[in-house]
Amino acid sequence: MIPYSFTGGIAVLTGAASGIGRALATELARQGSHLALIDRDQDGLERVAGELRRQYPRLHVTTHPFDLAETEQIPALADAVLREHRRVTLLINNAGVALGGTFDELTLEEFEWVQSINFRAVVALCKAFLPALKAELHPHVVNVSSLYGIAAPPGQSAYVASKFAVRGFSEVLRHELAPGGIGVTVVHPGGVRTNIANSARVSSGVNATPQEIAAQTRAMNRVLRLDPAKAADMILNAVRKRSPRVLVGNDAKAIDMLVRTLPATYWTALRRLLPVRGKVNG
Repeated sequence: MIPYSFTGGIAVLTGAASGIGRALATELARQGSHLALIDRDQDGLERVAGELRRQYPRLHVTTHPFDLAETEQIPALADAVLREHRRVTLLINNAGVALGGTFDELTLEEFEWVQSINFRAVVALCKAFLPALKAELHPHVVNVSSLYGIAAPPGQSAYVASKFAVRGFSEVLRHELAPGGIGVTVVHPGGVRTNIANSARVSSGVNATPQEIAAQTRAMNRVLRLDPAKAADMILNAVRKRSPRVLVGNDAKAIDMLVRTLPATYWTALRRLLPVRGKVNG
């Protein structure tokens, strides 16, 4: 495949109000892409869009407040985007949520909430925008998995299940769409400095005090070190090169190597390094 060109492209981006999504929106605009920005945080979305419109008045930047848990409404969301932009050349499924708690502490409803946003919304968005992507000469899809789409720590059953699913789905999609000239990149970020630890839900079954939960959130934040702007640059560089996979951060690269070396016993080595959500009092 020839390199992807951002200039004049139309990018659909979920989770655009903060973190990696905001950094991606900023860099996409800098490189000349028109933007359809999606997030459930309407105020944050408008702030990002307002800044980009002021900096890049020639770009068409639209906002689409939307809760991706409402999977059945995603075709209507895609229609709204296409009414504004007519075309789509790049789809970036970046939005995601986290939920702490061991599997026996989660309710099925909580587990399914994570799947609906982290996985089923990714599938639905790919399905909804695929006809528009197929109409382009050199389009691309980016699905953001996670470091936890490579390794599976305790206390993250819902999140891990969703991110491994994104990884597998993206690989199949890449094999199926490559003959038609559509590139697919799956992204595995390590510890990027976002708000995901602060915004993560804790399962209703977790028996812990607010102080214990706060202490674990602080521990999670300590491993989130990489600047989102650097993560965005790595991701878009992978898109430009049509890379099938990108590991974002040295921690992601090291853990990927460890898991491939010790596929059945890597947790013995990792358990002292990664904070674990779940039974925070033991």
